[in-house]
Amino acid sequence: MKGVLITLTSILLCLTWMSGRALAATSDVNPVTPSADLEHIHRIENGLLPGTLINGQTVHGMKLIDRMKHYKVPGVSIAFFARGNILWTRAYGYADVSRMNAVTPKTLFQAASISKSISALAVLRLVQEGKLKLDEDVNVKLTDWRVPEGEFTKEQKVTLRRILSHSAGLTVDGFPGYLAGEPLPEITQILDGQKPANTKPVTVDTVPGTIWRYSGGGYTVMQLLLTEVTGKSFPDILDQEVLRPLGMSHSTFVQPLPKSLRRGAATAYESDGKPIAGDFHTYPEMAAAGLWTTPSDLALAAIEVQKDYAGTSNKLLSKDMARQMLTHQKDNWGLGVTLTAADHPLRFGHGGSNEGFRCDFEAYIDSGQGIVIMTNANSGDAIIGEIRRAVAQEYAWPDFQPEQKATIPVDPATLSAYPGVYQTTVGDVVLIKLTLKGGRLYLQADPFGAEPVLLFPESESQFFAEEGFSITLNRNKDGSVTTLTLHAGQVHEAKRIS
Repeated sequence: MKGVLITLTSILLCLTWMSGRALAATSDVNPVTPSADLEHIHRIENGLLPGTLINGQTVHGMKLIDRMKHYKVPGVSIAFFARGNILWTRAYGYADVSRMNAVTPKTLFQAASISKSISALAVLRLVQEGKLKLDEDVNVKLTDWRVPEGEFTKEQKVTLRRILSHSAGLTVDGFPGYLAGEPLPEITQILDGQKPANTKPVTVDTVPGTIWRYSGGGYTVMQLLLTEVTGKSFPDILDQEVLRPLGMSHSTFVQPLPKSLRRGAATAYESDGKPIAGDFHTYPEMAAAGLWTTPSDLALAAIEVQKDYAGTSNKLLSKDMARQMLTHQKDNWGLGVTLTAADHPLRFGHGGSNEGFRCDFEAYIDSGQGIVIMTNANSGDAIIGEIRRAVAQEYAWPDFQPEQKATIPVDPATLSAYPGVYQTTVGDVVLIKLTLKGGRLYLQADPFGAEPVLLFPESESQFFAEEGFSITLNRNKDGSVTTLTLHAGQVHEAKRIS
């Protein structure tokens, strides 16, 4: 019966992709949108750009609705802001395909790891209020659970500053979430890796402050600290310190999502267009991944940080605290946000990747411009990149422009050593499949959609895709290929398993 239901859903989805009406755009911000903004929107919707261009290639902008079909992304929601105001929003496609619920600017999406940026704002507020200290050992105030002490913490300690900048030496990069109806662990069970928790214990395995390494586990330690210091639930803390002061009325950290909000929330989808079992996962790791929100609400938070940084508002943070947040702590990370390099126009942001949801926000300090893009599919990253590049071209941003590369011919005998299945562990297990067809190499992996992606050779071992990622095939001394390196924002090593 389950197989029949999946088949029916897939058929309906295919019919949906063929319906132009299903991908119509909606807007509810600035009902009388200025004609200049409408022109910007039109060019963006029809001018999506690949991540990499082949030298000499003529650039043809792609239509957003066509790319949604290509990547099997049911819904996209966007908010664009500048100089303290949300200038326009657009929403495309379906929040839920089987129910034919259209996405609107008020549709709730899981913000995934963007939750960390909003959680960081609450921490910095509590620091301002004197309830927390950025550079104090978190074990000073933790009671129900404490960071395990050992050889790595003899001299350097786990602090909030290091947790916020992913330099605390803590383990567990991300969380897969829990299926609807599954038992949910208490926060101390998550931290100890005890069932029903589905992740390993959070420990310190390197000296705090020495390296940058992404850690959702660290933010879960922070979540516990906030609740113990305030005596309140984490959703109540965030509501009081951030959501209500900013007017983020379409946002909640409550997990599982309350039934009263379910009708206005997007269903999560896999890269092949099938819905996630139970519609979406639950994330008790709220500080790291638990926020449900809209692009407009996230834009309000980014706008306030811009204002606080400039000293034109202190609704949330003082000018000094906002500047600490956007100061490089470790590598290109501030407190809860990524930052551009020190010699580059200052931009802060964060991406998000929960099961069936992909999202991103970017905000500039000097121009005051920024964008939030949210999708309800595992393949959403690909279209987010294309939208972001179209926006960058339209508004002359210094970042997110397509890269120019040249290709070379490669002997078919060389290519024949590469096909196979490779596996990397980055949170969830990621399988990368390489195939050879017509003398050309193709890659298929969940983050890049359900269809194989054509790879172009820039050397005998280095290949790139127009989607903006590249791979390096690593040969052993005997000429065999047993590993590859994926360059897609971060560097991931993959081992050949077949």
